[in-house]
Amino acid sequence: MEILKKGSKKLLNAWAFYDWANSVYTLTIASSIFPIFYSALFLSEIKTVTAFGFDFKNTALITFVTAFTFLVVAVMSPLLSGIADYVGNKKNFMKFFCYLGSAGCIGLYWFSLENIHISLLFYFMGLIGYWGSLVFYNSYLPDIAFKEQQDHISAKGFSLGYIGSVVLLVINLAMVMSQDSGEAKMQMMRYAFVSVGLWWILFSQYSFYYLPKGTSSGEKVTKAIIFNGFRALQLVWKDLKSNLRLKRYLYAFFVFSMAVQTIMLVAVYFGEEEIQWGSDAEKTTGLIVSILVIQLVAILGAFLTSKASAKFGNIKTLIYINLIWGGICFYAYFMESPVQFYIAASVVGLVMGGIQSLARSTYSKFLPETDDTTSYFSFFDVAEKIGIVIGMLIYGSIDQITGSMRHAILFLFVFFLGGIILLLRVPKENQKTVLE
Repeated sequence: MEILKKGSKKLLNAWAFYDWANSVYTLTIASSIFPIFYSALFLSEIKTVTAFGFDFKNTALITFVTAFTFLVVAVMSPLLSGIADYVGNKKNFMKFFCYLGSAGCIGLYWFSLENIHISLLFYFMGLIGYWGSLVFYNSYLPDIAFKEQQDHISAKGFSLGYIGSVVLLVINLAMVMSQDSGEAKMQMMRYAFVSVGLWWILFSQYSFYYLPKGTSSGEKVTKAIIFNGFRALQLVWKDLKSNLRLKRYLYAFFVFSMAVQTIMLVAVYFGEEEIQWGSDAEKTTGLIVSILVIQLVAILGAFLTSKASAKFGNIKTLIYINLIWGGICFYAYFMESPVQFYIAASVVGLVMGGIQSLARSTYSKFLPETDDTTSYFSFFDVAEKIGIVIGMLIYGSIDQITGSMRHAILFLFVFFLGGIILLLRVPKENQKTVLE
């Protein structure tokens, strides 16, 4: 295998290409076809399901399962990061979660309400595989790119992800819409889940071939080593006390990411339940088209955000993007028609890719000089996952109690407002080219 130097074009492209491979999960499974499939399993007048000994509103159940999965990822990531750092096989852990997630996607072919528990297990596998692999994927960024390259290559990764996921979604959409009956459409959706798993496995091989494995100490993994990840997080937390800028940025990221990720995870469930589509066929087509709009606009959004950050600074750009997200929450509360949903989808697409790529690269830029990038990115990912858990639990609880997703999405405005306030408190010293 060819060993590539840090900053080389081939290495950067190989890293970014993993977004092409795994982003089909977020689009097809998390954002579009699976939510439509899941909602179609329920009769229009029956929106409840019994699972784990309780009766749940259908959307609340999937929200709670998602929150639980992110809690598992948050606890598990430091353990795995500690082992990966010690034995020097970051790439092998990334592979494991890639293949676990792919298997979960393929397993969704058999998803049914009659076997709800095993079905939710496949959903759990896909979600934990995707986010688990990202812990190690994100930690590669400062290893493979110099600081002046990180904004660009981070945006390129997200853009490749959007393009790749749109390509597969168009194929899946053609498969679904080629059928006339509801039963045949559902079968095509099951095939779409399989296609996601196979795509993810196949295209990830390019990244795995070129990404460095790391250096092994040659020693056995012991109990102490397993908990190195948590000790590393403690050290990162202590280091934050002397790095005011990074600490305050993490506070802000924790709050606004909580709302961003929640909206992205529940958007199609909201559209399916709250928008007046007319027929079921119009609903299926409308929801998938809206997701396509989000992805296509997000390609532009990621690069516009990169340009804006170069001109105005990362923090100022993030503040403006949070203002737009807050406005989306208010708009979503009142929208009812498909056209209004398409408008919201366009705006979400514009700011979705931008806030994700810029949040990741800003954190990378604020890191102190260190060889232990995995621990810092593990801390970043744990903060993000705990935020998602809180956001999804709040959202699901409001949905379950009030029976309306509108009240739940309106409440998320509070998090964007909090994020803006916290971003305003991030000091400007030592990174004038980034922040001014």
